[in-house]
This record gives sequence, structure tokens and C-alpha cells, in this order.
Amino acid sequence: MKRFLIVTGVLFLIILAVLAYVRFYYTKTFSPEATAEYNKNGKYLSVFYNRPSKKGRVIFGELVPYDTIWRTGANEATMFRTNTDLMIKGQPLKEGVYSLWTIPGEQTWKVIFNSESGQWGVDFDGEANRDPAKDVLTVEVPSLTHSKEFEQFTISIEQVGEDVELILLWDKTIVVVPISFP
Repeated sequence: MKRFLIVTGVLFLIILAVLAYVRFYYTKTFSPEATAEYNKNGKYLSVFYNRPSKKGRVIFGELVPYDTIWRTGANEATMFRTNTDLMIKGQPLKEGVYSLWTIPGEQTWKVIFNSESGQWGVDFDGEANRDPAKDVLTVEVPSLTHSKEFEQFTISIEQVGEDVELILLWDKTIVVVPISFP
């Protein structure tokens, strides 16, 4: 009996290790990690995310359905960090760490900052792993169509005058979130 329990325990640990490898390492080969950063005059913003590729697929409206919460990348939930209070499209966001979620639409996107951070982007049912009760800020911004196709999902933070823009690019879609410093 003791031998059976030891063998069962070892098999359980091996299965657990394989599942962890697949979830946290193997999937990263398809959607590598990236960080977008802004660091000027003591103000620091960063977005940590994973970059899925288009691979000939129809992205928005199919792979990423319209009007459905999206983790804004792949693998873990996308993380937004700021060391200073911000104004996001005129609404306040306190310094801190947030998970960044979006609800893509054909004409506009909702961009959601959620106080929970560090979670995997989807649960075991494939649904967004977000607690809506922890949403801190939601803004709606236009979705633009570009003639150029962006193969890999990209987030950047670009300075525009005294302010910055959080820019999301994928397929032929561009979403710009205006950010200012109060």
C-alpha cells in the first residue's frame, strides 16, 4: 500500500509539472512576452503583455469576438503599471498596478483597468478571468481601420506633446487611449 501511494504521488507530481510547463512555458513560444514602457521626468508607465500572431486568421469579430471581454493579448492578463496618478480620457486613475482588459467593438472599444493583477487571462472554461467588481475605470475609445496589416499584436506608449497615448495594434485595427498627467 505504501509503495502504491508513493508511485501515485510521483505520477501526480509529474503530471502537474507537465501541465505547468505547457501552461507557462510552451504557450509562450506562440505568443512571446513584451513590455511597452514610458519613462520621462520621473513618470513611469509600463504594459506587460503577450503578443499573439495573426497567422492568416480573421482576428476581430472571429478569433476575438466583438462585444466580449478580451484579456488584451494572450496567456496572462495584460498588466498596466504606473508610478503616478493619471487621467485616462479625462477620468482619474490612481498610481498602481492593474490588469488591462478590452471589449472590442466594430466602431469603438471599451478599455478596462481592473485592480486585480497577476492572474492568467482565461479560466479553465476559456472565459475571461476577470472579476468585474474590481473594475476601477472603463473608457470608450474609437477603433480605427488601417490599410497596413499588423501580423503580431503590439502595444506601445507614445508621447504626444505633454501627454502620452496607449496604442493597441493588430490586424488592421488601431486603438488609441489618450493619457495625460494631472
